[in-house]
Amino acid sequence: MNEPATPLASWAPTITSVTVLTGAGISTDSGIPDFRGPQGVWTKDPAAQALFTLDTYLADPDVRRRAWLARRDHPAWHAMPNVGHRALVDLERAGRLRAIVTQNIDGLHQRAGSSPEKVIEVHGTMFTVECLSCQAHTPMREVLDRVDAGEEDPRCAACGGIQKAATISFGQALRPEVLSAAVAAGRDCDLFVAVGSSLTVHPAAGLCLEAVNAGARLAILNAEPTPYDAYADLVLDEPIATSLPLLVAALTS
Repeated sequence: MNEPATPLASWAPTITSVTVLTGAGISTDSGIPDFRGPQGVWTKDPAAQALFTLDTYLADPDVRRRAWLARRDHPAWHAMPNVGHRALVDLERAGRLRAIVTQNIDGLHQRAGSSPEKVIEVHGTMFTVECLSCQAHTPMREVLDRVDAGEEDPRCAACGGIQKAATISFGQALRPEVLSAAVAAGRDCDLFVAVGSSLTVHPAAGLCLEAVNAGARLAILNAEPTPYDAYADLVLDEPIATSLPLLVAALTS
């Protein structure tokens, strides 16, 4: 691909507000594997999905032990933002960004320089621990220090309850205020861009239609086809490191 600006030529002058939905695909170039792709975490190890299922996590101490080790060894601790993340910083600096709604828990948008108030983390963050009994929050690093000290399944220091990362697991509802903010961002834009998402996980995927039904154009940048391609004004399947910076350049030039 060398000219994503062509289908945008008639829109770009009228696009003043862009909401971007990002999925795991935007972070693969930072060394964080996605879940469903050819080299995805669940593709290579289907049993790993149990670590992300709330009922299984609560019922099985071995799953919790595995989950704590996975959090400790997660590549996000050392990952650096890539050109895709930085392109969205450029979009914000150009005054065109309404919001980034991210399904990722890795914090790379903020690390790249996106304003925290512009980033809506619909699936939470891996850098905070939440007690599932009393809802106490603790920095992840503090709890992982206990894991390194020999605690395989560290319990809440306040009440003794089961703890997990402050992320949304399968079987766990999104936080209402976060979902409301994401829906508002989807409805309040001229262009909705889905980047690196399979668009199979709801309600985040449904934001595409929230935007389209509110009158926005839809662009999808993803390596594989998605269920929403038929609704899109633009579909790009080239690497995100190429397609996203060029799309942003077309919108800001």
